[in-house]
Amino acid sequence: MPAKFQIKKARNGKFFFHLLATNGEVILASQMYASKATAKKGIVSVQANAADSDRYEAKTNKAGEHYFVLKAKNQQVIGSSEGYSGKTGMKNGMKSVSKNAPNAAIEDINVKVKI
Repeated sequence: MPAKFQIKKARNGKFFFHLLATNGEVILASQMYASKATAKKGIVSVQANAADSDRYEAKTNKAGEHYFVLKAKNQQVIGSSEGYSGKTGMKNGMKSVSKNAPNAAIEDINVKVKI
């Protein structure tokens, strides 16, 4: 399966997207957007920024897991990863986003998801 973005609508009426790797795992999740059009703009921003290693910021959550955020040129976060138990997993996640996001197809899922 090729990598792809999936746009979904939450029960609150807002939209979000996930970037799925070739194995179907979510490797990047967006914030909530007011409309599908703004969610699509978020995807375009991810595609434009994913190949630039300077756009990634490594972080650690309260549980001690490593994760990363992808930022746009204006330094706003456009996507976040899941938590990883180690830095190696997190770095592999960054590489996967960098490799897969620029050419990933966009799939519109017409199901409301409970958030």
